Amino acid sequence: MSEDGRRALGARGEILAGRWLERHGYTVLARNVRTRHGEIDLIARDRRTLVFVEVKTRRVGDRGAIRADQDPLLGLGPHQRRRLRRLAAAWLADRSQPRPRTSALRFDVIAVVIDTRGRTRRIEHVEAAF
Repeated sequence: MSEDGRRALGARGEILAGRWLERHGYTVLARNVRTRHGEIDLIARDRRTLVFVEVKTRRVGDRGAIRADQDPLLGLGPHQRRRLRRLAAAWLADRSQPRPRTSALRFDVIAVVIDTRGRTRRIEHVEAAF
């Protein structure tokens, strides 16, 4: 898959994840937040909890079950977890814009699986993933 194809797939997954969060009572505060360390996919609020969300999207064939090696959650290793914590800390420390007051922080992962026809096969939300 080309770089443009990967970006388009990732962008589609982030849109679906944002809609999923909103349908389940979350308020999406920001999307694709850039910091000097990289990008946070979604920042949302779940009541009084500020949630930093990593979205992992995979494409699978039109038929058959999703193989274990295609599970998007497998793509979130220790390095990426540390990176997301660093990104969240940088975003919270940036005083150029107001930040929401919160009583708690959480790191969630949303796995999105889309088939080659563009149909959503699965959305899985793991709260407090790390």
